Order: sequence, then C-alpha cells, then structure tokens
Amino acid sequence: MTQHPIPYLFLRGGTSRGPYFNAADLPKDRDHLAQVLISVVGAGNPRNIDGIGGGTAVTTKVAMLSRSDDPAADIDYFFAQVGVEEAEVDFSPTCGNILVGVGPAAIEMGLVPARDGVTPVRIRAVNTGALIEAEVQTPGGAVRYDGDVAIDGVPGTAAPVTLNFMEVTGSRTGKFFPTGNPVDEIDGVQVSCVDVAMPMMIARASDFGITGHETAEELDADKALFARMEALRLEAGRRMGLGDVTRSVVPKIGLISAPRAGGHFAVRYFMPWNTHPTVAVTGSQCLAACALAPGTVAEGLVRPIGPSPVNVVIEHPMGTMEVRVKYDTDPFAFVSAGVTRTARLIARGELLVPAAVWENA
Repeated sequence: MTQHPIPYLFLRGGTSRGPYFNAADLPKDRDHLAQVLISVVGAGNPRNIDGIGGGTAVTTKVAMLSRSDDPAADIDYFFAQVGVEEAEVDFSPTCGNILVGVGPAAIEMGLVPARDGVTPVRIRAVNTGALIEAEVQTPGGAVRYDGDVAIDGVPGTAAPVTLNFMEVTGSRTGKFFPTGNPVDEIDGVQVSCVDVAMPMMIARASDFGITGHETAEELDADKALFARMEALRLEAGRRMGLGDVTRSVVPKIGLISAPRAGGHFAVRYFMPWNTHPTVAVTGSQCLAACALAPGTVAEGLVRPIGPSPVNVVIEHPMGTMEVRVKYDTDPFAFVSAGVTRTARLIARGELLVPAAVWENA
C-alpha cells in the first residue's frame, strides 16, 4: 500500500474549518503526529495543493478527539494549528471556532451518546486545560445542522451550538494580567497583556497608524504594520512568561478602536501573521475581558458596558460577535463567558497520507 487511510470528519466550526479525527486513529508520538498533519493539510505550499488545507490560517486547523479521563469532561479536544506556507505545526494554542464543531463531531463519532432534543457535551481543551460545555441540537437523537442562526462571516443560517466557558482566566500563564500590569509600554507603545481563554497583546489601532476599521485584505497588504506588531509581540510574549514566541502563534494580537456600527468596540484580530477575517472565539473572550477591566488600553474607546451578566458586542471586519459575560466589580474578576455559534458537517470518509509519511516520519 502506497498510502495510509485515516477516518475523518470535515466540519466548519464557527468561521474556521478543518478535519476532525478520533485521536486513536493518529500517531501518539508528537513529532510523528506533526509530520502526518503537515501531509494532511499540505502545509509548506501557499495553496496547500497536496492536502486539504485552504491556503489560510483559518482553514489549516485540526481537531483530535478522545473520551476524557477527567471526571469533569466527556471529551478531550486536542488542537493543532498547521502552517500554510511553512511545513510546521503549533500545538500550543487552542481554537474556539474549531471548538464549535467538537460537540457535533464527538456525537457523530459515537464518542458521546446523543439525547433527544439537546445533548450537552463537556469538553476539556487539552492545549490549555479549559473546560467548556457545548449544547448541541439533537432532535430524535441525531445532530441537527439546519437552523435559523446566522453568524457574520458565514453565508446562510444553521442550527445553534452554544458554548459556555468556565475557568478561562489565566489559560496559559495562570494570571489575568501575566505581566502584573493592566498596561505595559513596549518601544513607546502602550499594550495590555491579557490571558483570558487566549493570551493576547492588545493595543489601540491608532498607535499603529491605522483606524482599526480597515478590511482584512488592506491590513494583510501592510507589511510594515506586521513587522511593527511582530517586534512588539515577541517582547510581549517574553514579558508574559511565554518565552521565545518567534515560532508560536501565541500571544495573538488585537488592535482595538471605537465602534462605528453600534457595538461596544471594534477590533482587528491577528493570528498573528495575518488578519483574521472575523475574530476568534477565544480571542473575543480575551478582548471582552480587556474592555471590562479597569486601567487597560481599552479605556476611553469602549462604549459603556452594562452590569453583569451582559452581552459584549464586538465589531470585526465582517460584522459583529456577541460574548455573554459574567463578571464581578469589587474587586474586578472575569467569571465566565459564552457564545452561540454554528457548525456544519461538510464531508466524512478517509484521508490518505503517503505510506512513507505514516511509517517513517
């Protein structure tokens, strides 16, 4: 046999998409696994022509699922961000959009039994240790994908998948403000280093010479902007205790500005080497936390946000995202966050990787 088959599901989760695997069907050795995933995606080519990647960071993501041995969870969700033009894999972050498809995929794989009506799926994000409960529509004991919920960045409507995030503060560093400060100055620019669901470096768009309302395409063409942001991100990563983040997608970058379309604030979210077409689910929680916390770079830009619980509305290049937030004020503490997104099963079957990759990586 010249190729090795791997069972898979292919889902859109939120505004990302990728293959979902049963972890039992993949190599356990991390280096071997990385080589297999590079082959699956076709990483190392801008079009991912020899794999199923889509040539962008939101279409080169992989989810690996297994039953959890954690009594608080049903499913372990292990995430991999595979490169586009670079043949590499980053196992350090998680992805909230791909997470949207984990509940449906776990039910489709038979890892979680479906109920009639709504099936709750308790998920442990292996990369960060976060716990999330997904509520999946399962009338008649089968996952429902059609529905009337629309999310900006995805055409049409679909059935809702509700995610409730617990214990998101200090996801990687153990601290809301990993540097100990609500604001740090790096090379003359004020930034807030925040770790809620996803470690981020957040700054004002105006401090980088942009409005914060540009299109993703306009921003991706601004190479000087990316060079400037990356220099600050590397130092922010060091100060956050993340070490050398040169080859890591964490921390992500958010540049915020005043809202124009009725939201609480606007953001341009970077992954970090290109612009997200919308905003990541994990990133949206971190941005909402930054907007609520006193003394951050968000002060003066954010439209007043009501008392807890509240829906924080974030404007992004393709519309808005709402994050349901619970928080305390005296002293400030971010309690929990929830979002409603959609997912769709696009394909199922077998993915083929060269036998030499499977056997010899």
